[in-house]
Amino acid sequence: MFALLIIIAVLVVVFLFITFHPVFGSNPSKETKTKYSSLEHYSNGTFVNQITTEMATDFRSMLPVLKEFLKGNPNRQPAQQIPIKPLQFSAQNMNQKTKVTWFGHSSLLLEIDNKRILLDPMFGKAPSPIPWFGNKRYSKELPISVEDLPQIDLVVYSHDHYDHLDYGTVKKLKSKVKRFIVPLGVSSHLVRWGVEPDNIQECNWWDEIVAAGLTLVCTPARHFSGRSLTNRNSTLWCSWVIKGQETKIYFSGDSGYGPHFKEIGEKYGPFDLTLMECGQYHKKWAAIHMMPEETVQAHLDVKGKMMIPIHWGAFTLSLHNWIDPVERAVKAANVNNVMISTPQIGETISLDDEHPRTNWWKS
Repeated sequence: MFALLIIIAVLVVVFLFITFHPVFGSNPSKETKTKYSSLEHYSNGTFVNQITTEMATDFRSMLPVLKEFLKGNPNRQPAQQIPIKPLQFSAQNMNQKTKVTWFGHSSLLLEIDNKRILLDPMFGKAPSPIPWFGNKRYSKELPISVEDLPQIDLVVYSHDHYDHLDYGTVKKLKSKVKRFIVPLGVSSHLVRWGVEPDNIQECNWWDEIVAAGLTLVCTPARHFSGRSLTNRNSTLWCSWVIKGQETKIYFSGDSGYGPHFKEIGEKYGPFDLTLMECGQYHKKWAAIHMMPEETVQAHLDVKGKMMIPIHWGAFTLSLHNWIDPVERAVKAANVNNVMISTPQIGETISLDDEHPRTNWWKS
């Protein structure tokens, strides 16, 4: 009897934590969901992918993965702290050149047409609602602290998962940001965290908007969403097209391989630069995360010129060796004559200059 009471008490505490802690964000209202009901990619109260996307989560399907996790892999994370390049800003940093700085995983800073855009800024220590239980960031420090960042014109999110949309980062960053651009439903999280609704713009797939003088297109991805046990796919996920005066960039967000890449390439390609997901994959969830070889094919599909592989180098979320994503992507790029750049975390590259191809992860 006493043991049963303990179990009930623990379940109640977990329920209250998930219900009331702000880290889990907030769900779209009933009125908002009613508006979504007419969308082609919204069915039975949730968003769906363009094509069938199965994620087997039953015990039989997940047992082999569980065995892999229990077996462990000593190479899933670096044996020593990885190098980063400190990032500093001054008045001279801004010019007409298009530049990109990678912060690890899928967090990037774009400087384009004298505007600064953060893509999926996740500056927390671990991609988890309880950071001390999550897989910690490989680098103890970031190239720059949130407090030292300059004014940001736009923050653009691809979806609401913890490794992309981070509660602590938003709380620290919101006073520096002029406008947040997000897929449908994600504003509910930001509003709960204190972002002014007037500073948020939501987009559906294929919406074209102008923000900070730039054209942004919310394009499809093949993924899913959710921050809690009960809100799977309650918000939309997407990729992004970002067009400046002379430069066009594609940001894949998280996505399994699919026909949407060719569709995006036909409508908006070619792209000067693609920022393409290549890590945290597994054959059991290949429908929602590309294998590195598929990453290169997706780059070709959207008609990209140069590719930077992302979604690796900061956290361990899968079972592969931590350097496998970039090494497989580089190999596939070489086979397909694709121009690929592999900057260090914190390294700023200009699209007008020679691009780094060092194997820094081996040093």
